[in-house]
Amino acid sequence: MLRRLLRDLQTTWMDALLSLAVVVAGLTEFIGRANPVSFGVGAAVCGVLLLFRRRFPLTALLLLVALGLAIRVAAGGFYYAAWQFYSTLIMVHTVGSAAELRSRRGLAGLGCVLLAYGCLQTEPFIDLPEVLITAIFMGVAYVSGILLRRQIDRTARLAEYTTRLEMEREERARWAVAEERSRIARELHDIVSHNVTLMTLQAGGVRRMLGEGREREGERTLLLGVEQAGRETVGELHLMLGMLRGSSDGDPPAAQPGLDRLDELTAQVREAGPEVQVRVIGARRPLSPGLDLSAYRVLQESLTNVLKHTRATGVDVTIAYGSADLSIVVINDGAAPGHRAGATGEGTRDRSRDGGTGGHGLIGMRERIELHGGELSAGPIPGGGYRVFARFPVGDPLEAA
Repeated sequence: MLRRLLRDLQTTWMDALLSLAVVVAGLTEFIGRANPVSFGVGAAVCGVLLLFRRRFPLTALLLLVALGLAIRVAAGGFYYAAWQFYSTLIMVHTVGSAAELRSRRGLAGLGCVLLAYGCLQTEPFIDLPEVLITAIFMGVAYVSGILLRRQIDRTARLAEYTTRLEMEREERARWAVAEERSRIARELHDIVSHNVTLMTLQAGGVRRMLGEGREREGERTLLLGVEQAGRETVGELHLMLGMLRGSSDGDPPAAQPGLDRLDELTAQVREAGPEVQVRVIGARRPLSPGLDLSAYRVLQESLTNVLKHTRATGVDVTIAYGSADLSIVVINDGAAPGHRAGATGEGTRDRSRDGGTGGHGLIGMRERIELHGGELSAGPIPGGGYRVFARFPVGDPLEAA
């Protein structure tokens, strides 16, 4: 119940403790003095006003000024309570932090502060030093409130800006994933369409080789069904995925690169400056078109990142043909910008999902490798340099399908 009340009043537990401290200090100040009742009641009322100072800062300050005048009249004008002064400073600070000075509410708050200061100057036995000291204290309280409000506004703007940047970064990462998947779909469309067309043509050739004899009528019927299914499949592929090509359905599928073009790719990198050393471990063997293309794209993106994001002078490329997998390792002697030396590969794998620091290349590589059930790690290595490791399972069911 009390917590809900404090929340409705925009009051924190610190404000409640501050109010309690003012009340206790006010009651303690007038123990044993003449006419303590009016000062005690005034301290209690002042404590209540402090609870409302965030919700109604101008009203609370004006009521505090009126309370001080009333207590002065009740006490005969011979004593000024200390709690009233530091409560006024707290109220002035709150008014300064309530609104921008150039706004109507800010100007009204400045007027209330000047009114409170003027009322303090009507106290009995006040001299010039006290006038100056009061002005200094109230000026500091008011200016500190203004500075606090500006700092809070600046922090809120920075938080909003950071949130917006985070949302834009996630949106760019999602766009990069969608773009890479669209590219993969276009390439798979070309590969599948080519292979299905080839199977259809081969089935038609076998059917014609069987001749026209009635003894092979069943075989010819089965092969004719295979041809028709192949043509329907190619047509459906063109219908469903052809739009991803960005060109008319009549255009021939583009020839897709593979690891057989690695020499051409490394030659282009050497022309740009870095020296590229290629090492192949194990016996080369044919790969499925999709896996061959994905491996080439991973190498292409890794070498492109070397040129775009590092000052490497040398690059080592290792391709290992294992019994059940294909591994690719690309190591350069430059440092990728934005990566801390000594960062772990796992941390970089996490960053690769959101685009890393140098673009969305890692996202594209991850999408291709996950398509084949492989794994990717990338990150700085001790002593300087950057390493990309990719592993593709060979004979994946997806590729065999």
